Amino acid sequence: MKISLNWLTEYVDVASVPARELGEVFTRIGFCCDAIDQTDTDVVFDLEVTSNRPDCLGHIGIARELAAALGLELKLPDTVGLATASVRVADLTSVEVEAPGLCPRYTARVLRNVKIGPSPRWMVERLEAVGLRSINNIVDVTNYVLMEYGQPLHAFDRDLLAEGRIVVRRGREGEVIVSIDETTCKLTEEMLVIADAEKPVAIAGIMGGLASQVRPETTGILLESARFDPLTTRRTARALSLMSESSHRFERGVDPVAVDAASLRACQLILETAGGELAEGVVDVWAQPYEAPSVTLRTERCRKLLGVDVDDQTQADILNRLGLSVTLADGAAVCAIPSHRSDLTREADLIEEVARLYGYEKIPTSEKVTHPVTGLDVKERVRRDLREALASAGFDEAITFSFVDDEEAALMGFESGVCVDARIRRTNNLLRPSLLPSLLRACKANQDVGNEDVNLYELAAVFPPGEDATGLPGEYVELGLVTGQDLQSLRGVLEAAAERVAAGAGLEIVAANVPGLAEGAAASVHLGGRVIGIIGMVAPNVLEHYGLVRPYAAAAVNYEMLGEGGGATRTYQPLPRLPAVRRDLSVVVDADVTWGRLAEVIGSLDQPALEALEYVGEYRGKQVPAGRKSVTFSLVYRSAEGTLRGEQVDEMIAHVAAALAKTLSAELRK
Repeated sequence: MKISLNWLTEYVDVASVPARELGEVFTRIGFCCDAIDQTDTDVVFDLEVTSNRPDCLGHIGIARELAAALGLELKLPDTVGLATASVRVADLTSVEVEAPGLCPRYTARVLRNVKIGPSPRWMVERLEAVGLRSINNIVDVTNYVLMEYGQPLHAFDRDLLAEGRIVVRRGREGEVIVSIDETTCKLTEEMLVIADAEKPVAIAGIMGGLASQVRPETTGILLESARFDPLTTRRTARALSLMSESSHRFERGVDPVAVDAASLRACQLILETAGGELAEGVVDVWAQPYEAPSVTLRTERCRKLLGVDVDDQTQADILNRLGLSVTLADGAAVCAIPSHRSDLTREADLIEEVARLYGYEKIPTSEKVTHPVTGLDVKERVRRDLREALASAGFDEAITFSFVDDEEAALMGFESGVCVDARIRRTNNLLRPSLLPSLLRACKANQDVGNEDVNLYELAAVFPPGEDATGLPGEYVELGLVTGQDLQSLRGVLEAAAERVAAGAGLEIVAANVPGLAEGAAASVHLGGRVIGIIGMVAPNVLEHYGLVRPYAAAAVNYEMLGEGGGATRTYQPLPRLPAVRRDLSVVVDADVTWGRLAEVIGSLDQPALEALEYVGEYRGKQVPAGRKSVTFSLVYRSAEGTLRGEQVDEMIAHVAAALAKTLSAELRK
């Protein structure tokens, strides 16, 4: 933001203050002075104005801050008593606002018999000092007031407006307007336009149209001064790739009260530079007049937070200098917030204002900073353990976007959810009910760059459809995994991770039909009798949707349920001193007997020396009768009392075989 010193001195008397000292003041009160350029006739400051201070995107806003910082008087332009013609503005034009939510205030004034020509030299010099070129006296006045008040204006040639009236409405599909920079803009219903009785004549808050711009032969002016919705202005400007000084300010918000003051100031300057006559009155369509909100500052809280003893009256004086109309009573400063300070909404904002003008340099610093160090809490420790377990298994952590397409959600069996308004976000606008769509998209991205060895996991919030009457989604943290390895490997990784998080938790995998996972290769994940997730091979139609050319296994579990057993004290086990004995056993059982059922029978036996039971594989073929299958597993035995002899292990193996034969009609395979 470029600020002219000559211009600034019209509002605050700083002509005698050295430029370098002014630059230091600007920086001290929060407007970093990046450069000071000296010209033959002026000094120009290049200030950094943060996005929360749109009130300082004009010389008056900067002058107001400078006056408050230096304790000087602020002088505003005097527009009282402007001469007007006998004709009333309401007889010359009308304004209809069809979208008050997008245009909270719109004012229109009409000037007649103006003479278009060059601007006076003083105005040209000031505009050039801040980087604007002179065009003609009418356009220059609107730019001058823009850089003075920070309020964008637009001047229409009234004779080029159909029926001489204004309609503020949404754009219509198929409408086209050519802007004053000769850009052809295709309008949509998400955009706000200024129209006459027939067609759009300006893109609201961004740029006027070529067809209604001021020309050398123009004699009648309709002057617009308005307030437009910041979000709509920003989206429209980006959609049309059409940025302007106006959109820069409307995107950040303008002073609702200064809308009319800026209009009067522009009329005053037009009468001075272009002559003519001003119609009496103003057409002012204001959805809701401004009412100053009240914010309370506890003076003791301010002192405690700043760590410096600023007395109550000093705090009140600082806030009063900023125009906050302070009432001080019982240790509290009740402040009426002026219309140009929409950024002040809470007590902390007022404390920052006190600190800023009191002087950050006056706040004492300590040579020592005390910071208590605490250990990780249970949740943090469980999350760390889980990450370590997955990293050791070769999985990389992914961080993906929180939105998916509704089509993706449907593939995983979710038919509803919470969506962003389609006018704001057309695609990927559904809060994800599962992590798997996002992770599969990440697999596709890896595939596209030739990386097929993909093992990904993510820990993040998901929002499945809610079950209560409110219609709000559920929300919990999910652990999602995808891998190019086989399903058996993924199950092993999941079980190892669960064991690391909650020792002895004992996940149970139960075959089930799961949307998005392949039939016959999918299961639900159980823990403590509760279903906490799913696991399986990704279904072919899902792979096709994402364009994945190889099979992937995936799992999604409720991390919060999984981690409930975390933090439990682990029992120390010394390293074994004696060797283990491993025996492989193959049994033939009915085809519908699951490995889980086999493990359950073996685990129920009284065999204290059984240290581990490991699944190896299964076989179906001509050596096995129809309707039966061969399952191979390993039994690991170890005794803490002494080395096991072969005949002891044989006896235990025989016990296992007998139990399987009795319970599951199993036969040892030779």
